[in-house]
Amino acid sequence: MTDWQSALAEIKRGTDEILPEAELIEKLKSGKTLTIKAGFDPTAPDLHLGHTVLINKLRTFQQLGHKVVFLIGDFTGLIGDPTGKNVTRKPLSKEQVLENAKTYQEQVFKILDKEKTQIRFNSEWMDELGAAGMIKLAASQTVARMLERDDFKKRYSNGQPIAIHEFLYPLVQGWDSVALEADVELGGTDQRFNLLMGRELQKENGQAQQAVVMVPLLEGLDGVQKMSKSLNNYIGITDAPNDMFGKVMSISDDLMWRYYDLLSFKPIAEISALKKQVEEGANPRDIKILLAKELIARFHDDDAAEKAHEDFIQRFQKNAIPDDMPAVTVGLTDGSIAIGHLLKEAGLVASTSDAMRMIKQGAVKIDGEKVADTRLLLTEPSEKVYQVGKRKFARVTLTK
Repeated sequence: MTDWQSALAEIKRGTDEILPEAELIEKLKSGKTLTIKAGFDPTAPDLHLGHTVLINKLRTFQQLGHKVVFLIGDFTGLIGDPTGKNVTRKPLSKEQVLENAKTYQEQVFKILDKEKTQIRFNSEWMDELGAAGMIKLAASQTVARMLERDDFKKRYSNGQPIAIHEFLYPLVQGWDSVALEADVELGGTDQRFNLLMGRELQKENGQAQQAVVMVPLLEGLDGVQKMSKSLNNYIGITDAPNDMFGKVMSISDDLMWRYYDLLSFKPIAEISALKKQVEEGANPRDIKILLAKELIARFHDDDAAEKAHEDFIQRFQKNAIPDDMPAVTVGLTDGSIAIGHLLKEAGLVASTSDAMRMIKQGAVKIDGEKVADTRLLLTEPSEKVYQVGKRKFARVTLTK
């Protein structure tokens, strides 16, 4: 264990808020091995970089010598987290939850030390709690308390329905902290209410209250909304190296530093030195390349990172593709869109006939590959660079 000041500095890196910070300091000063908890509901089969902000913070605690519990919410996943939602979420089936949980377990060890990570499922204690226990748990809080949550308050004010089971979600998340006797719980800034519920329930059950460490929500490729698969603005940790490289290179220069702060394992001093290089005239693209290679090496390996870099140079830089280009979202109508219509909607051609002419001239490329088929149909959601001629580019996100 390092001294508590150094430990606190590492914990605060990329952290939004610690509640209460004085309690966390006392826990660190005690010198005891702390139980650090972070919960993940397996609502989708794969993790993306937005999820890893929290996992990176778990890694920090792990490197400081504390016990890390990666909690898979196979029970809470059946409820559906209402956080930030303006409609009731559709609960997943037990089969869906368990299948997704398998991939979470495989992917998380790209960041965490497998030998030092405890994976738990909250069904372990929630199944034992039973109906009588759940009623007792529900009796510990009031409807008025639940309506203090911003999302519940807004939905109630707007006359939007709130299902009874949604009130149970923060209670179950809080009970997880009681079951694990957590010293610290990590979560996103949108989880504030749920995280503090854990403190309340621990106090009611005679336990020392957990400290809460909240990390920011990572913006997606659009730089505006939080990274999400449903918004198709994500970088998946199972993305192919070339796809991952291209996506990282597509983010804005300003967003790049946010990604460095929340995703990179480089020392703070090294990141500061990179910022200074850009201020003194270095091309931000070259700094972005370093980030792309670091992430690919983490989730694949060093060779894959080097190969993705080489492929990028071959396909993009040699063709003078600009660092910044318009980002356009185009919907797949009835499951497909013709290349001509896509190019028109993306603002790369004036008309579909113009698109046909440019394709015949060999002037249309997708991710650096020439398009020869004027009847090409795009049928899958994707994010690629479309080019017409030497100067017109757009990063087009195809959505269903």
